[in-house]
Amino acid sequence: MLTLYSWNVNGLRAAAAKGFMDWLQAAQPDILCLQETKCHPQQLEPSLREPAGYHTYWAFAEKKGYSGVALYTRQQPKSVQIGLGIPAYDREGRTIVAEYDDFVLIGAYFPNGSRDHSRVPFKMGYKADFLTYCQQLRAQGKSVIFCGDVNTAHQEIDLSRPRQNQQTTGFLPEERAWIDKVVATGYVDTFRHLYPTRVGAYSWWSYIGGARQRNVGWRLDYFFVSPDLQPGIQDAAIHADVNGSDHCPVSLTLSKK
Repeated sequence: MLTLYSWNVNGLRAAAAKGFMDWLQAAQPDILCLQETKCHPQQLEPSLREPAGYHTYWAFAEKKGYSGVALYTRQQPKSVQIGLGIPAYDREGRTIVAEYDDFVLIGAYFPNGSRDHSRVPFKMGYKADFLTYCQQLRAQGKSVIFCGDVNTAHQEIDLSRPRQNQQTTGFLPEERAWIDKVVATGYVDTFRHLYPTRVGAYSWWSYIGGARQRNVGWRLDYFFVSPDLQPGIQDAAIHADVNGSDHCPVSLTLSKK
């Protein structure tokens, strides 16, 4: 079995102060993708930058304290690419691509559309180019897993207040339609594959108004797999009991090929 986790830590140094390393030691993922690390690896303690037993890879933004993704992996990948090869996105440190023997894993932090929707076009551009990249990998005969904070709730079941958020970025029709396209292209939303009707399953809660305690949340964090990997899905989980960020970790358990 292979256990993969994804977690938007909303600042890795802040998460470290809230017990991130204890969680890592307890969860023992084979592969961990982090989003919104908000740091350069040089700013981290060695034990956090390179935990025992893991190879680590980092994509960071030119702007300090912003965005950033990381990969912690027990098995060293065959190759690692930082970014999609598109400077507009790569300067924000949004993507890491790791090729293993049986699949290519992409850990990604999708842009936020911003409250005034000013970044929605940028977000939609990233989404379009991201899916094109995934399709190019599949055209080469590769199996694809992608995970991370997609910053979009797909369907009404994926947030607690869908009617009130029709015009909120993260639940706009065009944002949701992109996930429709991902699914129509054959990718499997691993959590919904196993739990198609489960309600109250969220991975992000606002810090305002005790939203997490009341479970007023959104499911923004996903693992998608290409259709050839679907038979290997053993479990998919949302770990809402794990604190340390406004997001919680999500995981995928796969049987090895």
